[in-house]
Amino acid sequence: MLEGIVRESIGKRSAKLLKRDGYLIANIYADGVENINAAFKRGEFVRTVRNKDTFTFSIKVGDKEISVFIQEYQVHPINGDVTHVDLRVAVPGQVTNFLVPVITHGLPIGIKNKGVLVISKKRLKVRGVVADIPVNFDINVEPLDRDQSILVKSIEVPANCKMMDRPDVAVCGVIKAK
Repeated sequence: MLEGIVRESIGKRSAKLLKRDGYLIANIYADGVENINAAFKRGEFVRTVRNKDTFTFSIKVGDKEISVFIQEYQVHPINGDVTHVDLRVAVPGQVTNFLVPVITHGLPIGIKNKGVLVISKKRLKVRGVVADIPVNFDINVEPLDRDQSILVKSIEVPANCKMMDRPDVAVCGVIKAK
């Protein structure tokens, strides 16, 4: 379980001091739940997120234990470090929209035919209950030749979930290299 601290002051100065000490600033919120301003050790947070096996993960802030998922995060434009994260409380039974990451694996055939793999959607919007949401969408791109793509409508969604992105949008594809 990831442990964090509650931020007493939410000003710019205190946030800079926490970031300098290796903390990641986070906001925790949900409908009907009181907002919590928190901070986590950056390394522990990244390790927890990379090693999670479900869509949600548990955190402890102050004396509260909460199950959360990542709603949004901000990355530093130069060094690529995560600078801020918004965590949303996973309320059981509540139907809401989730952004589920897309992971591709395999080497497309089109790369040998002077093509380039382009991933146009890194996260897909899915509506459902948190218990039914998949950890990620794992897409095999090996059969893609040049000028072929995988559309949102060809991705399988779990039963009780609905894809909120337009069905004719390409998730990834192989285009001709210039």
